[in-house]
Amino acid sequence: MTETHPFDVLIVGSGAAGLSLALTLAERLRVAVLSKAALSESATYYAQGGISAVMDSADSAESHIADTLSVGSGLCHEQTVDYIVRHGRERIEWLIDQGVPFTTRRSKSGDVEFHLTREGGHSHRRVVHAADATGRAIEQTLIERIREHRNVTVLESHMAIDLISTGKLGAIPDRCAGAYVFDLVTRKVKTIAARCVVLATGGAGKVYLYTSNPDVATGDGIGMAWRAGCTVANMEFVQFHPTCLYHPKAKSLLITEAVRGEGGYLRLPDGERFMSKFDDRLELAPRDIVARAIDHEMKRLGLDCVYLDVTHKSSDFILEHFPNAYEQCLSYGVDITRDPIPVVPAAHYLCGGVVTDIRGQTSLSGLYAVGEVAFTGLHGANRMASNSLLECLVIAESAAHSIIASLDELPPLPSIPQWDESQVTDADEEVVVSHNWDELRRLMWDYVGIVRTTKRLQRARRRVDLLNSEISEFYGNFRVSGDLIELRNLVQVADLIIRSALKRRESRGLHHTLDYPGPDDINHRRDTILRAGDFS
Repeated sequence: MTETHPFDVLIVGSGAAGLSLALTLAERLRVAVLSKAALSESATYYAQGGISAVMDSADSAESHIADTLSVGSGLCHEQTVDYIVRHGRERIEWLIDQGVPFTTRRSKSGDVEFHLTREGGHSHRRVVHAADATGRAIEQTLIERIREHRNVTVLESHMAIDLISTGKLGAIPDRCAGAYVFDLVTRKVKTIAARCVVLATGGAGKVYLYTSNPDVATGDGIGMAWRAGCTVANMEFVQFHPTCLYHPKAKSLLITEAVRGEGGYLRLPDGERFMSKFDDRLELAPRDIVARAIDHEMKRLGLDCVYLDVTHKSSDFILEHFPNAYEQCLSYGVDITRDPIPVVPAAHYLCGGVVTDIRGQTSLSGLYAVGEVAFTGLHGANRMASNSLLECLVIAESAAHSIIASLDELPPLPSIPQWDESQVTDADEEVVVSHNWDELRRLMWDYVGIVRTTKRLQRARRRVDLLNSEISEFYGNFRVSGDLIELRNLVQVADLIIRSALKRRESRGLHHTLDYPGPDDINHRRDTILRAGDFS
């Protein structure tokens, strides 16, 4: 597959944003969908909650907008919030048309209606869901539709290395014209040309030692966009989930907040409860407070984890309320009817990303970004529960219309050179990659985690600068591999997070620093913008 057989649109990523966009575009255009692993392996697949949308007559768009603005701590873009919220219901109806089996119930009048749940930050029940596996239901449905469509080419086990921009090829004006792609099966690099490219690569949770994200969440889209000259914003706002199972073989197993909601206790290794020192609501305090409390105790005592204990409840109660948590923990040797659950906070969601407008357009012509990889201004300094899938679907639809309208105006693609490996050799010591991967994730956890200080951030920046230099040298001398491509992107994302955090000299939303413990609306009630050329 070379530039002589270009696609109209290349979509990098296969979650809800990428697949819904592909289905809309494929009615008129030839589309390629790139997936690093199996098509289903995305953050969407693991989403347990649902999609927030105004579906109840007792609710209103104005209420949903107000809730989102409140949780965003003063940094949400009101026009974006308004647009996304007001288009939520139609995207739910589109998913229903695709066949997504949302959970329903019978009303008092006997009518069938959606079963709506209420989550943190919401003032009404407005979360549409498919039992407790909404993401899986959406992903599986969209994949079935994608595989039926003759205008969609699916490229599984393919990893984008870098975007191709015409400016670097000497053509003016600068625009995105495709990507160099690594085939993980053949271990060969392909050149894929496209009139438009869409980044739908998700977040970057794997930059941290502990994360709820799947292994594919390595910040690829942000790294590629930054290297192509795009603007990024608000990278300091990383949302952490308080309770992820701590086990050497459990990479991303969340323990649902319902365990605390139904009376679970957080304890230190000696059995002492500690939440009373941090909030009168104890274990039922908001997610960011609980995560900071656990982080504080782990750092104070040098602990690997704390414990979530529900053993004071009867076995029947636990099995009735938490059957999935029971089975999942038991598979790792933890019987939650008898054993406290070892837990740590885990990186969960990145509120910043590649800056786009509400059409998904980035600062590089022909390049779009949708979903968690993008920064639209919806989430501000803190994401409200279940607004992420909403953003994916609404912006994907908007981007599809923009792409279709713009394609006829774009000039023909220039000739694109093939990937050149003539100056590199096979790596002599892959241990360099694995060692740097481990070091990066641990230093980000220790120094750029839930609670920060300027000293920790500066220490992290110095070490990331060295890692970046080592990885760049390795990349320049040896043939690429999947691990090297991901590590190169992760260290780039780490650098952006650190530099953004150093710029924000206040505590707001998900960014909490001991040196500036309160918000500063005079100097810092604004986005943290990083542009190409700000630093090398």
